[in-house]
Amino acid sequence: MGKDVNYTEEPNSEIYLAGGCFWGLQAYLDKLKGVICTEVGYANGYTEMPSYEEVCSNMTGHAETVYVKYDSNIISLAKLLQYFFKVIDPTAYEHQGNDYGSQYRTGIYYKNTCDKKIIEQVTTKVKQQYTADIVTEILPIKCYYSAEAYHQKYLEKNPSGYCHINLKSLQNDPMAKE
Repeated sequence: MGKDVNYTEEPNSEIYLAGGCFWGLQAYLDKLKGVICTEVGYANGYTEMPSYEEVCSNMTGHAETVYVKYDSNIISLAKLLQYFFKVIDPTAYEHQGNDYGSQYRTGIYYKNTCDKKIIEQVTTKVKQQYTADIVTEILPIKCYYSAEAYHQKYLEKNPSGYCHINLKSLQNDPMAKE
């Protein structure tokens, strides 16, 4: 018989979130209290050290992904995922907004296997809001490569850059950083 595990998140926890173009998702997540740092990169493909151009070719299997380090004493994984699902369409297969291709699929990639249960619970609740199937991947992180420097904090450096996420959606939200 299995033994129940008393799971508590580490104060500094990590998760990898794929939600279409990583520029907007990074800018959005950076606005949440409890998010310590983020980095954009490429995850769960089958080539090593891919470039942006290679990822855009649809020949690497990688998803544009945001690595998130967060303080679970301030924002739980469940709450972080609720915010994630507010800005993606989890029923859209291999696209978000105006971006199409396998690199724009949605996914939640975890390191800690105990996180899977929380991810599945949140996803089950989200599924109730849709008639179409949820196609967001829920997988262990196999590999992650940092994106090129010019992609990091892209919308901070280029405020008029393209973004499929409404970054003003956190105005007046109690979880928004001041």
